[in-house]
Amino acid sequence: MALPLPPGLVPTEVAFLCEMELVTVIPRQRLESIPLLSGATPTLRPPHRAELPLWLALLLKKQRRANILPPPWLHPDSLKDIINHETNEDPEAFSPPPPPLMRSDGRGGVRPYGQSSAELRPGDIVLSPPFLPSCTQEAPSGYLPYHWLEMSEMLLAHAADDIPNSPEVRTLLRDLQEVRAAKMRGSTVHLEGGDGVLNLRGVGAMELAESRGFVLGVVEGVRKLGASAEAGRREEEEEDRANGRGDESDEEMAF
Repeated sequence: MALPLPPGLVPTEVAFLCEMELVTVIPRQRLESIPLLSGATPTLRPPHRAELPLWLALLLKKQRRANILPPPWLHPDSLKDIINHETNEDPEAFSPPPPPLMRSDGRGGVRPYGQSSAELRPGDIVLSPPFLPSCTQEAPSGYLPYHWLEMSEMLLAHAADDIPNSPEVRTLLRDLQEVRAAKMRGSTVHLEGGDGVLNLRGVGAMELAESRGFVLGVVEGVRKLGASAEAGRREEEEEDRANGRGDESDEEMAF
């Protein structure tokens, strides 16, 4: 008999999905296009930049055939701005997600990435991470993408020499992770009443996977407390009816 699977994605599955994120590389050797399930990769011609899936970029980095350019949000100045927003500008909420990436439509206008026009038409595909270039050189600075935590950990583990001031970046990431983890734990206060809503705008994929058990435990505890309080109230009403208090209270209300 198969064991029941936990709800949602576990951290290892989230890390696997993150490997499909596109990153910008500078090839050190010539490499022809490779046909993949997601489409053919661009032909690599040094020193021209190219966008590749993270798993392929890490493989070429290991073989010393390419260098990985860190996304703009992974630079120390960008991380400092995000930490300042998290701690000073809006200490209750998470930093907002990056704005939708726009591309030129060739006629002087712009259109969302992956769409044929500015307006959504039948047949257009609405892309979401990891199929958005939120970790390439086109990504905006000062915004954390959906896979920011696992992406930064992989780049620091396998391409730390390509990241400027990597020790400082590592320290800033640890501070940012602690601040956001404290916010995630503190946000469950809104669930204590039983009818609160947890605002998860700007929360990353790995943060959701790691906090899912804690949040679900809080929700389950609130549900049990509410059920026990309701059961106690019903028992008191039944005792009042059995003692005749219920009829007296009904008469008083009618009077």
